[in-house]
Amino acid sequence: MGSRTKPKKIFVAMSGGVDSSVAAYLLKQKGFDVVGVYMRPWQPKGFTCLWEQDRADALRVANQLDIPFETWDFSREYARHVSRPMVRGYREGRTPNPDVECNRHIKFGYFFNEARARGADGIATGHYARTIRRNGSVGLRTAADNSKDQTYFLWGLTQRALDRVLFPLGGMLKSEVRDIAKKAGLITARKKDSQGVCFVGPIDMKTFLLSEVPSKKGSILHVDGRTIGTHDGAAYYTIGQRHGLDIKDGSGPYYVVRKDIRKNTITVGAESDLYSSTARIVDVHWIGKRPPAGRVLGAKIRYRSANAPVKIKGTTLYFTHPVRAITPGQSVVFYDGTAVVGGALLA
Repeated sequence: MGSRTKPKKIFVAMSGGVDSSVAAYLLKQKGFDVVGVYMRPWQPKGFTCLWEQDRADALRVANQLDIPFETWDFSREYARHVSRPMVRGYREGRTPNPDVECNRHIKFGYFFNEARARGADGIATGHYARTIRRNGSVGLRTAADNSKDQTYFLWGLTQRALDRVLFPLGGMLKSEVRDIAKKAGLITARKKDSQGVCFVGPIDMKTFLLSEVPSKKGSILHVDGRTIGTHDGAAYYTIGQRHGLDIKDGSGPYYVVRKDIRKNTITVGAESDLYSSTARIVDVHWIGKRPPAGRVLGAKIRYRSANAPVKIKGTTLYFTHPVRAITPGQSVVFYDGTAVVGGALLA
């Protein structure tokens, strides 16, 4: 009798949502030795967090699939690498993206390392993204479903992680994922996608920040220098924001075009005042080789923005056409067609 090859052991990050549920289901169907893991996040005091319900949903799906299930407590790691840096960023006038840091440090950092230490051949998540192997390295590619592509949040992944990660949903449409969940009878088939801060749940950012950053009244300045209103604290506002401004001069609409944390002022102007052709970047990370100097890439400066043609010279971005609301602290991700070249933080 011929010997059977032992199936590869894959630890699946199960969040309690439909995407990670289907990812685990598909891998089990393909014959992998699947282990489901729920990562307990940090929970801010005074807020009702949904993590216990999400964990219960993930456990129920694991039971449906007849796979082992574990809960790993990463609350301290979340606090250290995601929540505290995010709050610090807002205090300093930036607008951080916690989902980027959650992926970089927690899912593809601590979770990946722990899974490997426990004998996993690799990990899997429910992200909509794809990988490709070429010339001895692993590249990151956009998902088949453009409307759900999540590569914007994955630019911090290393070659070490990409070499051992599976994205079972990368070549599928969201509608297909829902259909698979329904046909398989998964209890998460009709569960709505999560919204809000990755480690908090369905609360808006200002509500969360009010619990972490004391309010402090300040002036709203017009781009021409006039004082035209007051605000609760410059840290709570972000570039391009329109709503939540206490301005009653009958003009407008007004948009936040810049902030001065030291003076606790925000400056507002018209839509046209939001556009710029240059930006500075920090914390640059290339997924593979750095692209040749002068190469025109596509730059996405926020999750739902279109790719804007850009050239990178040192730590400065030069956009072919002015782009709207360049926001310090947010990620900028660089694309060459469907390939994710790398990313950085806007300074």
